[in-house]
Order: sequence, then structure tokens, then C-alpha cells
Amino acid sequence: MATKEINQYYDATASREARVDLAFAVSLIPKSERNVNVAIDCGCGAGADIAYLRQHGFSVYGYDVEAEAIARCTQRFRNDVEVSLTQASFNSFSYPTASIVYADASLFFCPKSDFDEVVTKIKGCLVVGGIFAASFLGHRDTMATSDYDQDVFWSDVLTTDETALKAKFADYEMMKFTEHESDGLTAQGQPHHWHIFSMVMRKVNH
Repeated sequence: MATKEINQYYDATASREARVDLAFAVSLIPKSERNVNVAIDCGCGAGADIAYLRQHGFSVYGYDVEAEAIARCTQRFRNDVEVSLTQASFNSFSYPTASIVYADASLFFCPKSDFDEVVTKIKGCLVVGGIFAASFLGHRDTMATSDYDQDVFWSDVLTTDETALKAKFADYEMMKFTEHESDGLTAQGQPHHWHIFSMVMRKVNH
């Protein structure tokens, strides 16, 4: 993403409230266990979700491919030893054992050639009973069309559908599945048609 758009996006999202799916994912982990549990924020951006996870007792590993995201989060959480930050891609990040992996509006930009390997790594790092909560881009989203400016934003855009997603995670217990489709404005104030699948899943087997 171009520098101007990066800063606009992070400015707009740094203080946003936690999404419903993240709150639901956290609620699935008993409170008595949270102070010994690890959460991973995939594509941590300006750190809003890290802050929410810390408020609920998790140690958090956050990573993002963008240097600006890591710089902002390093400053934001500079006094918190329970936050670990890494500039990395989905495939290059070393996933620690975790009870929650959260990927909100980030796996949209996982290169298609890396997706299967990334999913394997995420599944492998979760403890039995752990939660994977993520959102995925549908084919009707503006980012999947010729209206999306890949030169300004990200060149890799991964799209999928309900059938493929449910097949990919058939070995997990589906706790919540939602298809969102609506029109609105991006953080940069541009018109956008959203088509997103949100999933919250529990690992049930080794």
C-alpha cells in the first residue's frame, strides 16, 4: 500500500472497537486460562486488536508485513512486555503455540501460492480447543474487481467462497459463520462494496 494510504488507514483504525467475532472468540476461552494463554494477531495494523486482547489477559504476538504498522505498535505498546512484535509476512512469521489466532481483514492479502502453507502453519500452532477467527474476501467485493487500484493498495488479493472455506476447515468445529455484503466507505473515504466471510472455529483434534 502507498505511504499516504497506509497512514490514513492506520489513523482511522487505531482506536476502533473490537469486532464482534474477536469478542466472541475471546469469550470461548475460559477467563481462568487467559493469563497463561497466547494470542496471535495476523496483520496487526495499528494495534487495536492487540489492545483488546491484552485487556482480556492474553499475551500477544502481533505481526505485519508493513514497517509502519510495527513502528506504530512498538510505540503504542512500548511499556508492555506481554506484546511481541515482528515485521513478517503470513508465511515467514514463526507461529508460537497459541490459544487464539486472529486474522481480521488480513488474509485477503495472502498470496494465493502461500495460502495452503499459511493455513497449515496456523492450524499447527493452535492448541486443541484453540480458536481461529478470520475473515476472507468474497468474489463480489470491490477489491476483487477491476475498480480496485492494485498500484495504490496491495497487488495480491485472495478471494474465495463459502464452499471452499468450509472444505478447507472441515476438520475444525465451526462456532460461527457469517457472510457480510454491504455498500459503504473505506477508511480513506472511498465507496466500496464489501463481500466478506467471517469465521470463528475451534480446533478439536491434534
